[in-house]
Amino acid sequence: MGLLDQVDLTLSLSREQEARQLELLQKRMLELRLACGGMLGDGKLGPPVIILFEGWDASGKGGAIKRLVAPLDPRHVRVSQFAAPTPDEKRHHFLVRFASSLPGWGGMAIFDRSWYGRVLVERVEKFATKDQWGRAYSEIAGFERSLYDEGAVVIKFWMHISQEEQLKRFNRRSKDPLRQWKLTDEDWRNRENHAKYVKAVDEMLKRTDRPEAPWNVIPGESKRHARVAVLERSIEAIEAGMRRWGLEPPLPFSS
Repeated sequence: MGLLDQVDLTLSLSREQEARQLELLQKRMLELRLACGGMLGDGKLGPPVIILFEGWDASGKGGAIKRLVAPLDPRHVRVSQFAAPTPDEKRHHFLVRFASSLPGWGGMAIFDRSWYGRVLVERVEKFATKDQWGRAYSEIAGFERSLYDEGAVVIKFWMHISQEEQLKRFNRRSKDPLRQWKLTDEDWRNRENHAKYVKAVDEMLKRTDRPEAPWNVIPGESKRHARVAVLERSIEAIEAGMRRWGLEPPLPFSS
């Protein structure tokens, strides 16, 4: 049994439960963001925060990111989306193109897709050789370790849904004029390679889940549950990251 087979996809929340929890969690995220940015408390900068999202097509990455950044001033967080590398980017080591989007102390960045494309789509679609994606696991682990050693809080999410739920979401998108743009031929083609992707994801989770940058596999069958879970895990990780550097997170403000 693979790691993905062990994910409980029955977890869910009602609309009222989601709204109530999001209100509290988003307020806490704002407090932590202001504290790490030196805009709350004694002005000391907190550790860099890097939150990256991977997952199946239509697994709810966009919706989770939207709720994560909703309480934050756009000047205080950077959201970067990564698609296929450009011809010029292919001339360099695959990690190079992510460097300019990394935050420094007091900063926060969210990556919609990331360097894990090397061991996922580039592996399955044969855009990278077996030697290239094979050594990428250790290269990524070393890269994340260096970020951690420099102070960064590295938070990694895999958004997981079943094939059946994905198909329902694809069909809904195809019928919605305002969301059709989110559904591409590549999305349908990826479904045909689902078994290969499952194998790649399982190996990715096993080989790159490390104490300094652990994976958080989020059951996404219920979008409401997934959005709340992402905020909960992010808050826990940021608080732990602050304490690692002797910075006590601010006490939650009263409502």
